Amino acid sequence: MNAVAETAVIKQHLIDPEICIRCNTCEATCPVGAITHDSLNYVVDAEKCNLCMDCISPCPTGSIDNWRTMPRVRAYTVEEQLKWEELPAELPPEELEGLAEAGADVAVAPAPAAPPAVVKDASSGEEVFNSTAFGSTLPPWSAAHAYTNLYGPKASQKTVTATVVGNVRVTEVGKTAGSDYDTHHIVLDFGALPFPVLEGQSIGVVPPGFDDMGRKHHARQYSIASPRNGERPGYNNLSLTIKRVLQDHDGAPVRGVASNYMCDLKVGDKVEVIGPFGASFLMPNHPRSNIVMICTGTGSAPMRAMTEWRRRLRASGKFEGGKLMLFFGARTQEELPYFGPLQSLPRDFIDSNFAFSRTPGQPKRYVQDVMRERAADLAELLQDPNTFFYVCGLKSMEEGVVLALRDVARGAGLNWDAISASLKREGRLHLETY
Repeated sequence: MNAVAETAVIKQHLIDPEICIRCNTCEATCPVGAITHDSLNYVVDAEKCNLCMDCISPCPTGSIDNWRTMPRVRAYTVEEQLKWEELPAELPPEELEGLAEAGADVAVAPAPAAPPAVVKDASSGEEVFNSTAFGSTLPPWSAAHAYTNLYGPKASQKTVTATVVGNVRVTEVGKTAGSDYDTHHIVLDFGALPFPVLEGQSIGVVPPGFDDMGRKHHARQYSIASPRNGERPGYNNLSLTIKRVLQDHDGAPVRGVASNYMCDLKVGDKVEVIGPFGASFLMPNHPRSNIVMICTGTGSAPMRAMTEWRRRLRASGKFEGGKLMLFFGARTQEELPYFGPLQSLPRDFIDSNFAFSRTPGQPKRYVQDVMRERAADLAELLQDPNTFFYVCGLKSMEEGVVLALRDVARGAGLNWDAISASLKREGRLHLETY
């Protein structure tokens, strides 16, 4: 290694394990595959990180925005970071001053650049469509002010205790229904403790007990499924949509620590909560705004919150105009949360479209397929600067949805490059996948 490389000083990008809620946003966003994780921590590989800053804004907790000035040769390795319970202190000033006097080169973060629409896959090297390049991290201009991080490891109060006041199953029980998609609607009440939330935000639930390393379980993130004035209007409560996890992504048996804990809760039980989180996946409030919601499974939680707030405004006579359109996907009708209540909503209030990929005897249909079937209506909405798009669900759906929007635009003779740029710039396309 040459002398310049040995004395180079870098701003090493690190993730605070005390604040991180393991939501996977940073790893999903990173265009160069510099972020990885194990069962304990999310970490940044200094050898791969190019300081592009794409992961900073989407992080709901701010845990991603941490840096340490380090000699390059002493940069913290991935293996070291995976064992951390807290961030290390900065190096002593005298040590860094000595490096500066020795003529060390200092690597600084460049100005953030727009992420490319096509990137190279970190493992295969092949070019792949980068759907995250189109998602905005800015809230709509008319969104209400969001409060964040009121409770958490670095807040004055670490957690807040909520009481379970409701727990019901929201997927059908039938011949083909099974516990692998046992989804619950859980209502938590905060009593007199302040916990203001908006549609599109999330909270962290801290399961009781300890992990295999003897450490307290870290918080798990869940999107809020109720509107800003409570699951029950006028009460200091909120609801969550939680699916019981019994298999990992590879199909191997596993019992999700938090999901099973939450689904088994009884009325009167107490739950430790942190948050709220999120300041961009927020709904617009101006009356001309159209909302297009695209989701799968428990990704329906923020969509339910937005729909219910609009429904309450409409019932009170305080909201006029603005279209509401939903594309909702699941394997079967039995697995689709809130299917019954959705069917009872007036057609002139919400335009609901369903896609089922595992219905016996039927071809597979995904949300992007139904979007293309409704291309004429979506093309009209794409041209309206008052239209806002929200995508929430499994990471695997993200690319298909963005490509469907691109195809809809091009099929209507629209300039997709110009439209997608305005969607991102104006906070009108939001992607929240996991």
